[in-house]
Amino acid sequence: MSSLLALTLAATLAAAPPPVLTLEDALSRARKENLDLKVAQARLEQADTASRKAWAGYLPTITASGVIIRNSDAAIIPPGPIAPVPITIQPLVQRQAQIEIRQAIIAPQLWAGISAAYKSERVAALNVEQARREILFGVAQAYYGAAAQAKAVNVQERLVELNAARSKDTRVRFEAGTVTRVAQLRAEQDLSRAEQDLIRAQNAYSSARLVLATLLAFDDADFDVAAPPEPEVPVKTDADQLYQRSLEARADVAASRETVELARTNKKGAWLAYLPTVGVNGAYRIANSGGFTGQSDTWLITFAASWTLWDGGLREANLTEASARIAESLANQRKAELTAREDVKRSQLDLASALANRLKAEQTVELARESQRLTDVSFKAGVATYLEVADANTALTSAEIGLVNERLQSALAALRLLRSVGAFEARALDSDLKDPNAVPPHLQPLPGQTMPQQMEQPAQPQSEQPAQQQPAPQQ
Repeated sequence: MSSLLALTLAATLAAAPPPVLTLEDALSRARKENLDLKVAQARLEQADTASRKAWAGYLPTITASGVIIRNSDAAIIPPGPIAPVPITIQPLVQRQAQIEIRQAIIAPQLWAGISAAYKSERVAALNVEQARREILFGVAQAYYGAAAQAKAVNVQERLVELNAARSKDTRVRFEAGTVTRVAQLRAEQDLSRAEQDLIRAQNAYSSARLVLATLLAFDDADFDVAAPPEPEVPVKTDADQLYQRSLEARADVAASRETVELARTNKKGAWLAYLPTVGVNGAYRIANSGGFTGQSDTWLITFAASWTLWDGGLREANLTEASARIAESLANQRKAELTAREDVKRSQLDLASALANRLKAEQTVELARESQRLTDVSFKAGVATYLEVADANTALTSAEIGLVNERLQSALAALRLLRSVGAFEARALDSDLKDPNAVPPHLQPLPGQTMPQQMEQPAQPQSEQPAQQQPAPQQ
């Protein structure tokens, strides 16, 4: 196993180092290449045609038509008392062409339809914005997970180096007769176990990079991830302030409000269906026979009014359905607001728990590191046994792996809090949400928080930390 690992490490060092992917690079790549995001953008473009379709029913309609008819007989009035020349009523080959223009003048139901179309486009844009935020949040989660796996690989590599040196030292001591054969065997077992753990950690890191490569539409996962900056959020921010911020910045809450307005507009359209409609038609016709008038071309203008007095109860049914849709949209709006409040409070609790667990994990690592140092000194002095040294090394490795996991959980908890408030990859809801090139900062300040340097340049580590904020991870 040791020889195989040595060959693998040698081949890795001989190859060219893979490119390093930063968090900012990953998010920028996801904005352009993520396939789920492209699907959402395509759906938005489809929904963006709703207003054009609605206006098509109100704008002028121009149609042109032409026919050629071969009649069985021709009808011609010969010259006589009616006219001194023959009059062709029906030629043997009849040719006709027509251009007709229709324009609605008063169409109340179409007015409501146009307004509803614009609101439906707004709802679609908000839904796509929410999907965009969720997709990029998933990319950030995958990146932080891959970075944590990379740190776990570093921990396992240090353990392999430590056990390799320990095994060599134990072999020398055994040959000198200062330790038993059992100690030498235990050292070799610890080295073999550490090598196996390293292989598992490397495979987990490769799997995490595969997930990230799929999200970023890479052909392969031949890259490394840099240590991402840990998001800084105020731990003591009032929950009510965060909740109010979420109501203003979350796209799903805004979409639920716009859905209520859309349902009310549709009900207004159902009421406007009781009013009459007025329109005008104009037509120009040309034929190869003039008939009794002797004119081969004619035109006409028609003003028409229509008022449906009874349609079998269809309008009443539409009103009932529209009222039910309003009640449904109001319930969904209230549910979205309650969900936002739940997300904010739960994210705050998760962040507090994650920070407390990380603090305990840091203390555990310090204690395990000091215990390992003292045990190593005692072993060199001949006081401690190798079993005690092996137990101390195992405890230190477990503590370091636990710290890596707790740092990951605290970073993800901070990201979830930012997402619940609407401060992660959030474009302003009053901006043009249909512009795919609009790129917001992926972290935005929360209430009571100024924009730190880390948020402006997320790829650069930050040395100073504001008071009462989540500290950056130790390198």
